[in-house]
Amino acid sequence: MIEIILARHGETDWNVAEVFRGRIDVELNETGVKQAELLGGYLSEIKIDAVYSSPLKRALKTAEVIAGHHALKVNIVHGLIDFDYGEWQGLSHQEVKEKYKALYADWIGRPEQLKMPDGERLEDVRKRAMVVVNDVIKKYDGAVVLVSHRVVNKVLICALLGLDNSHFWNVKLDTCGISNFSYEGGRFILTKHNDTSYLKPVQEAPLIDF
Repeated sequence: MIEIILARHGETDWNVAEVFRGRIDVELNETGVKQAELLGGYLSEIKIDAVYSSPLKRALKTAEVIAGHHALKVNIVHGLIDFDYGEWQGLSHQEVKEKYKALYADWIGRPEQLKMPDGERLEDVRKRAMVVVNDVIKKYDGAVVLVSHRVVNKVLICALLGLDNSHFWNVKLDTCGISNFSYEGGRFILTKHNDTSYLKPVQEAPLIDF
């Protein structure tokens, strides 16, 4: 049986400040590094066959910590890179709401129909990320960790559950949260979602899905 573990990277300063990151290569902050270490320790208790990661530093650092517990090399794949927010990248949540009122309303209300100015659609994310998943289930027969980003993992969770991208906002995902799927008989089965139980030593306030 194959187990897919979708992990979101640890916290960055831009998560805390609610700044849209996208392809900007923001690094983990101190809390994010500690979160990655706690996640790595948590996943050290199971046998992991491979670790895949987005090429961006915040995901790659998280992946390297996980892989280090298993003497594995991280497989860096573009298919897991963060959503291209285009013109929104580097802007705060509040700036986007004020400057792009109509577009932001579509992002909240109809995310599956929206193309970011100079950026991507959720369907673009779905196609490239599913290439990675399909490759993994062909190559392995055990547990594989995919370390990526909020938007990518939300889209993947919808895809693996057979839901379209209109359900994007029905999924909550915190920094360093993991969601597990087993793959049996051609079907993905959700066995755990947004598990952050291991983060209690550094969780000073409720985590935010941003």
